[in-house]
Amino acid sequence: MFLSRSPLRISLAGGGTDLPSYYKLKGGLVISAAINKYIYVTVNKTWKKNFLLKYSEIEKKKTINSIKHNAIRETLSFFKIPDYLEISSISDVPAGTGLGSSGTFLVGLINVVNSFYNKNLSRYELADNACKIEMDILKEPSGKQDPFISSYGGLKIIKISKNGKTKIEELKISQDFIDELDDSFLTYFTGYTRQSKNILGEQEKKTKKKNKELIQSLDFVKEIANESINVFQRGSVQDYANLMNEHWNYKMKRSKNMSSNSINNLIEYGLKNGALGAKLIGAGGGGFVLFITKDKLKLRSKMKNLKLLELKYNFDYDGSVILGRN
Repeated sequence: MFLSRSPLRISLAGGGTDLPSYYKLKGGLVISAAINKYIYVTVNKTWKKNFLLKYSEIEKKKTINSIKHNAIRETLSFFKIPDYLEISSISDVPAGTGLGSSGTFLVGLINVVNSFYNKNLSRYELADNACKIEMDILKEPSGKQDPFISSYGGLKIIKISKNGKTKIEELKISQDFIDELDDSFLTYFTGYTRQSKNILGEQEKKTKKKNKELIQSLDFVKEIANESINVFQRGSVQDYANLMNEHWNYKMKRSKNMSSNSINNLIEYGLKNGALGAKLIGAGGGGFVLFITKDKLKLRSKMKNLKLLELKYNFDYDGSVILGRN
């Protein structure tokens, strides 16, 4: 049995500019951080002549084409897998919560399947193949951020050229500021999961139609990502909090499904009780709210009144790895 572990992520700036409808026009720029919350995927040969798949459902199928799980079916087909396999997955955090689970799952699946056959793919190949399967084959309205940050780990600048070529750079900031960020973030589950493809699909349609307002909004989001790089290098939590608020305000303009009254009230409550900045992580509509604060104890104490689940994490620097070969 082979086991892969791949990190989920929080998007720090530039989310939405990594979708092809935008980056083919202007080029994309995202700042992303892998966290130590993971998706695990195992692969083993089966004793019977069928594929045995265990995720939120259980499937037993005789052929690859009959597999219902889109990502598993297309991955096995893409890599021309010759054997019947047993594939299982488990996640530290539920899907639909804005942490990049679909891209992360694909990276982990590609990594473990290829390792099972003693094929060592580079980190770039892991992410690039995940993008091909999700974006080109499955035609999902997804971006490049999730597979690349999950494959590489760490805090990264992800640059995407108009032709889709992706460049990964380290976010060069001091360890002291990394520790300060780690100690400034508080993340809470809104209680809502959602299908990000509904929100991103709306963005894709509007961008392809050259919707001026949406493209200008994404231009601004990319400008904020550029400014965020400078802020991180200066080491200013307050300046980044200000950019977070600007980012969130513009993000809500991109889609009417981006937020809700309850989420807006949650963000407003946090900002009144010690948060300097706030935004939803991911495409919006639910999932987790990220707060940044210089008084973590005060904000955490106030948030207890709302009885929301806190997501506690640190940054991950390993990326997608193979943990077990039994």
